[in-house]
Amino acid sequence: MMQQAIKQAQKAYKLGEIPIGAIIVLNGKIIAKAYNKRNKTKDATSHAEILAIKKACRVLNDWRLVDCEMFVTCVPCPMCAGAIINARVKKVYFGATNDNQKIFEEIVKNSSLNHSCDFEGGILQDRCARLLMTFFENKR
Repeated sequence: MMQQAIKQAQKAYKLGEIPIGAIIVLNGKIIAKAYNKRNKTKDATSHAEILAIKKACRVLNDWRLVDCEMFVTCVPCPMCAGAIINARVKKVYFGATNDNQKIFEEIVKNSSLNHSCDFEGGILQDRCARLLMTFFENKR
């Protein structure tokens, strides 16, 4: 499934967007795909994770994604971690890591919130990280 998220990240890369892709899966079937579109939409919330959550909610006709899993090419930022918790995503698998990992973990495992989320990092980490590194090297 992470391969599908990487395909989404590659779409962002080709458009000059930070190459992060996300997919949402229910019962082994992809129900939503998205990639970063902040520059295109001129919207700070157009992260791959947020866009995938919106699509999955439309597909399921519900804001709760209780039995869904998300695959994302980079550890989600704090905004996306909050959206993941609010949407009740069951588990998140991410590829590349960065300084957001500790904050992400604190948010998704915070006992003060009414939901928590399992996660697993490092899925195809080298491939995901290489895509991001290449993107930023080319920007410099």
